Amino acid sequence: MDEIKFSKRPRLRKPYLIVAWPGMGEVAFRAASYLVEQLKFEEFASIPAEDFFYLTSSLVNQGVLNVPELPHSKFYYYKNKSGKNDFIVFLSNAQPDLARADAYSRRIIQVAKNLKVDTVVSFASMPLGIDHTYEPEVWFAATSPELSKDFKGIGLNALSEGAISGMNGLFLGIAKREGLKGFCLLGGIPLYTIQIDNPKASYAVLNALSRISGLKIDLSGLVSQAKNMETEINKLLDYLKLGGQAAGPISEEDIEKIKSSLSQLTKLPLSIKEKIEELFTLAKSDNLKAAELKAELDKWNVYKEYEDRFLDLFKKSDGKNN
Repeated sequence: MDEIKFSKRPRLRKPYLIVAWPGMGEVAFRAASYLVEQLKFEEFASIPAEDFFYLTSSLVNQGVLNVPELPHSKFYYYKNKSGKNDFIVFLSNAQPDLARADAYSRRIIQVAKNLKVDTVVSFASMPLGIDHTYEPEVWFAATSPELSKDFKGIGLNALSEGAISGMNGLFLGIAKREGLKGFCLLGGIPLYTIQIDNPKASYAVLNALSRISGLKIDLSGLVSQAKNMETEINKLLDYLKLGGQAAGPISEEDIEKIKSSLSQLTKLPLSIKEKIEELFTLAKSDNLKAAELKAELDKWNVYKEYEDRFLDLFKKSDGKNN
């Protein structure tokens, strides 16, 4: 297996393999990343990035140009002391060109077969005409009717027809073709939030995985993230005078209004938004932080969205000095 770079070769018991890439609502990527962080999975192998990814641009920060790093594609493992199955997570922070998806998937499947993986799991999102305050339901698609029967008894909805796009859906089909069994869990997300992180849906799919596999996961961190995101969306809806007035699922017209007004949220990953808010707080008492804040806003091309708040920092500062 020279095509895989190993740092160690764990011995695992009938492991589940969970695979995840970025996608709509970041449901899959956030769920798998949370799992790795929360249970302290250990990295043990990677796929060389240059085999499947290539550079398409350079990054510029304050006039200085640099070549970005290629995406990573890493394997992690967790020895589950409280259950009969151990766990592997394959996590990549970018999807490869789908023209190379088959070869890329077979690299992952090589590792799965070598470690005698029992079941393959993927996560995805299901955009629906629902409100962001609803508790998301979870759908499933399995590689066999036998697996489907097992899931219907635990409150999950069978995906009767349709397609699961991108690597989060495609990989499972390729794995089935290669003789592996598995299933995909899809968390419902509102149509108007497909470009925004949706920790509530990530929570839903991980909760479903816990019920299926018996894996014990503390999901309180995702609950907190979900509340913060819901607050941000509520603020936007209040601004658009839609919050509290819609008597059901938001209409297609409303969806278009919200999409056009979500430039700030859609441009920024949640972690960057949190960093900007932290810098705003620090800049209130330390003007030197204002320069760092301005650089961050320029870096992400969102200064216009924050301009009034940024200028208010100096108005308040001037008032204190008078």
